[in-house]
Amino acid sequence: MAEQKKIRTTARDEILTAVQKITREREEKQFDLSEVLQYMKDDGTSYKESTIRTHITSRCCSNSPNHHGSVFDDYERIGKGIYRLVL
Repeated sequence: MAEQKKIRTTARDEILTAVQKITREREEKQFDLSEVLQYMKDDGTSYKESTIRTHITSRCCSNSPNHHGSVFDDYERIGKGIYRLVL
């Protein structure tokens, strides 16, 4: 049987998928940055920790300063290292 290749997705897509899996059973859809980092590492992500951190804390966070060319409102920071999925 041939080994299946993992389809390369964008960092944003891969992070969103991880967050959705982590928060699937949670009423408030809250998550901790460290649990996303660990989940993605365990899942074999090819993205660096710094890329994941930047996406969650800045590029895709609705209430962070805009320091990037393209930004998204996927998450909202609700505490130190704690975010909420807003999609």
